[in-house]
Amino acid sequence: MNEIYRYEFRFHGRVQGVGFRYTAYHAATSVGATGWVMNDWDGTVLMQLQGNSAQIASVLKQLQNGTFIEIDEIERNRLDEVESESSFRIK
Repeated sequence: MNEIYRYEFRFHGRVQGVGFRYTAYHAATSVGATGWVMNDWDGTVLMQLQGNSAQIASVLKQLQNGTFIEIDEIERNRLDEVESESSFRIK
């Protein structure tokens, strides 16, 4: 059984204006993860990501391998699963 996890990530670094949200969208949808991603007012990117451990690891790896994305720090908090969520979106 694949346990489903939901995390809120806050990404610091060169993460706005570099295609981060679109990379996150394509990475999440390619592995079937759900959630959302948005630019925040302080220059960080906030993302809630839900999926099994392999899906979450794949999305994070794709973000860290992004061409123009430079992640300096990732804050991570575990959240409760949102059972009704069925897609990943850009806010």
